[in-house]
Amino acid sequence: MNGRLRNPGVDRVLMLAVLCLLVLGTLLVWSATSHRDDLTAGDPTAYLRKQLVNVCIGLVLMVVVMATDHRWVRIVAPVVYLASVGGLVLVLTMGTTVNGSRSWIDVAGMSIQPSEFAKLAVVIGMALLVAERKEGRRTGVGSAEVVGMLVIAGVPAALIMLQPDLGTLLVLSATVFGVLAVAGAPRRWLAFLLAGGLVGGVAVFAGHLLKPYQIDRFLAFTNPDLDPRGAGYNTEQARIAVGNGGLFGQGLFHGSQTRAGFVPEQHTDFIFTVAGEELGLVGAAVLIALLGIVIWRALAISALSTDLFGRVAAAGIACWFGFQAFQNIGMCLGIMPVTGVPLPFVSYGGSSMFAGMLAIGLLQNIHLRATASLPTRYARPISQVTRGYHRTRAGLTPQR
Repeated sequence: MNGRLRNPGVDRVLMLAVLCLLVLGTLLVWSATSHRDDLTAGDPTAYLRKQLVNVCIGLVLMVVVMATDHRWVRIVAPVVYLASVGGLVLVLTMGTTVNGSRSWIDVAGMSIQPSEFAKLAVVIGMALLVAERKEGRRTGVGSAEVVGMLVIAGVPAALIMLQPDLGTLLVLSATVFGVLAVAGAPRRWLAFLLAGGLVGGVAVFAGHLLKPYQIDRFLAFTNPDLDPRGAGYNTEQARIAVGNGGLFGQGLFHGSQTRAGFVPEQHTDFIFTVAGEELGLVGAAVLIALLGIVIWRALAISALSTDLFGRVAAAGIACWFGFQAFQNIGMCLGIMPVTGVPLPFVSYGGSSMFAGMLAIGLLQNIHLRATASLPTRYARPISQVTRGYHRTRAGLTPQR
């Protein structure tokens, strides 16, 4: 392509959406914890300050990844993957059990959840494998590549299953499926994985391989009135809290269910109920729209990427954020079982925040490299940029 190269820049829409989510999430965490003396030990701003620290660390991590040369990102990818697997092994040997899942490990006074970082590690590991084997070639992704990608995903998935952390496993499974689809895996493999997942889920449930509390949560999901004071309590109270919000909500820091502390884990897994009750349908819709913008921009960056690694990694991150957000919001509304996954960029917690911001940094890194390689006359919306090009597995090539 001829023409002067444009000056690369960050994806401002993505950055603005993420910053809005961080601000909104911090306010919701503050509202959910400021009245809880059992959590704050009399300091209503304790969790606010902790979340602000998490946000600041996350922003630093994002900038570091964003500013790193893309070649180093690919070189470091195997190290990141091995580190995440090592963290999952440490959890099983010396981790802390919370809510029935051995998912946490104490590091330098902080509780770290390695499974959150495993999501990103699996995405970049699978993207690196398919890029190293197929980038620049015209052949499609074959069975050997699919098996290799499944092995990369299977090791962390098995370790997460041993914790057990069913919510993270579901998110990871959906992410892996999305990565395989974007990478160009044969349709027979995708159909086989879907069928295998359904059969495996039925076999696990029928074979009584789940923990009793996991079975109770699933039964409560199918019928919340079955045990309203036990396994169905979370779902029932979450739906009441969201319903109390009405159109415009009861006002920030004024939610009746939130102030009374009826919804458990409201600053982490059930943070969406605070938005629903205090900000109403309008506020909750804004939150969902911001998450939708993040997913849209991730898919747009994937479409714009000129290399296979960037295209697959960006699409995998979009699948990760999309399914996790759907799972979290769905369990607050009673349309998904309670599995305990945080809402990206909104829920309280360092591990989820750090992993999510690392992923945003990677998206911006991919965007910077893609926009730097396009002439200024193509610096238009992606639908227009790609109109004059043939899409191949090696990237975008201009039409003759």
